[in-house]
Amino acid sequence: MNMGLFSKLFQSKARKEKAKKYKIGMEKTRQSVFGDLDTLLASGRRIDDDLFDDLEEAFIMADMGVDTVLSIVSHLRETVATEGIKDAAALREAIVEAMFKRYVRDEVIDTNLVIDQPLSVLLFVGVNGVGKTTTIAKVAHLLMQKGKSVMMVAGDTFRAGAINQLRIWSERVGCAFFEKPEGSDPSSVMYDAVQYAKANDIDVLLCDTAGRLQNKANLMRELEKISRVLGRAVPDAPHESLLVLDATTGQNGMNQAKIFNEVTNLSGVVLTKLDGSAKGGIALAVRETLGIPVKLVGLGETVDDLEYFDIEAYIYGLFTDLLDETD
Repeated sequence: MNMGLFSKLFQSKARKEKAKKYKIGMEKTRQSVFGDLDTLLASGRRIDDDLFDDLEEAFIMADMGVDTVLSIVSHLRETVATEGIKDAAALREAIVEAMFKRYVRDEVIDTNLVIDQPLSVLLFVGVNGVGKTTTIAKVAHLLMQKGKSVMMVAGDTFRAGAINQLRIWSERVGCAFFEKPEGSDPSSVMYDAVQYAKANDIDVLLCDTAGRLQNKANLMRELEKISRVLGRAVPDAPHESLLVLDATTGQNGMNQAKIFNEVTNLSGVVLTKLDGSAKGGIALAVRETLGIPVKLVGLGETVDDLEYFDIEAYIYGLFTDLLDETD
């Protein structure tokens, strides 16, 4: 592999713009963690066990996940042995090659949302504070740009603030909104929302839910009931169960992900605040730990800054400085 790979991948104007967005969004990660790689991989440094230990530590500090890190470092060791590499600087391209081999070349990752049903139902789960409400608004905006009629459903009925916030966002993006009084049974909200959507030619329902992890048993029962009600009202619903995860929370976020994956059948992850994280490797850890794809990532604060996850552009964003790629 050589620098020509990035050039070939990002030849079109659209690909260049997306890659640039990831590069900007991943800047904090490169500066805080991967910036150390410049020192570790300085020309003239010997390749030895200490270097591999240092690389493992840098990758783990980036929240890339232990399994990912061990695999990447193992690949680097094999590359060094096979190719007889002596200078640490030569490992720069080998690191990116290992990432592409693991995540790009060997499989096709489908990050598209299921929005092609007569009525598509997307269920959003996640703890309070991860950016779930704003994520739903951004998804609504994204889908409306595709010509879909969208309705937000206020399923977190235990917090009046959550209902009000979602209503405000629906007004901002200009989509329909469905609510019932605070304290209503969330499943009844979902059922009535489906009936309203069918009667009003809505294409996509974006359903908010409560995220109280204090009592996992109650949360499990609530989400299971919601899924049953939706499944009876709409064939195969929910068509997506998306976990909204804050990229800045690191290991705590991964613990949340494991719990939600136990209580509901997740189809994907929406990673928020990736642009604010100094540990942007969490997108890789999510896939390794949960075995489900990151489908969307937040790379900014505006309603337009939600992107379908692009693994090639993501790796570009992480490692472009390492390879001295220029715009």
